[in-house]
Amino acid sequence: MGDRLKDKVAIVVGAGQTPGETVGNGRATAMVYAREGAKVLLVDRRLESAQDTQGMIEQEGGTASAFAADATSEADCQKMAEACVERYGRIDILHNNVGIGDGDSGVTNMQEDNWDRILSVNMKSVIMPSKCVIPIMRGQRSGAIINISSIAAVCAVGILAYKTSKAGVNAITHQMALGNAKHGIRVNCIMPGLMDTPMAIEGISQARGISKEQLRQERDAAVPLGAKMGTGWDIAHASLFLASDEARFITGVLLPVDGGQSARIG
Repeated sequence: MGDRLKDKVAIVVGAGQTPGETVGNGRATAMVYAREGAKVLLVDRRLESAQDTQGMIEQEGGTASAFAADATSEADCQKMAEACVERYGRIDILHNNVGIGDGDSGVTNMQEDNWDRILSVNMKSVIMPSKCVIPIMRGQRSGAIINISSIAAVCAVGILAYKTSKAGVNAITHQMALGNAKHGIRVNCIMPGLMDTPMAIEGISQARGISKEQLRQERDAAVPLGAKMGTGWDIAHASLFLASDEARFITGVLLPVDGGQSARIG
């Protein structure tokens, strides 16, 4: 256990995960926050998954509690913020980790309902939690918000809705960073590359009808750094830095955590 987040209170939105063999970004982040001394409110649409994360944190001696909420619902997010203050007294960190991409395609095959759903979930799940937490952070004159985007925002093809929605998350990050700097609130964004997480591996292998082993081999081969995907722990440790006081002079950053994929610009 460390103390980089000692006496801090964090909300991790999307703290549960898709069932699978590896750890997801949200669960890993919640666990790392707790290991570094934060009290963590674990928010997920599926309460039982958040409770699973809670059990893992408590087994390691950390402090956490679960809360069921739909991150796209303003009413749910308001209750989330109120619950965090009621349980822990303040909110220092908000980690927005919800995202979907199923049903995406290129423009000529795009279905209207898929377009609407992906854009709504991926951007509202950043806006609504932030809308409800920022007034509390403004009152404290401090806070750190970390949004999870994707390198798809800058270098993907063939997934129009996901790419557009994640570019939107990047823009939201910039707007919130500049709009809240005077209040002492920092807002940054992580852009994961190819990650070995349950949502990616379980979902994509099933959608493509290939084995998880084949999918991992394909994804590993696309990563410049060591020809190996990252994991949820890589996202968690990047988020830990951005949430900590070590990053006190950093806001409005879009940080790729991708093994060099997005460096292919020339």
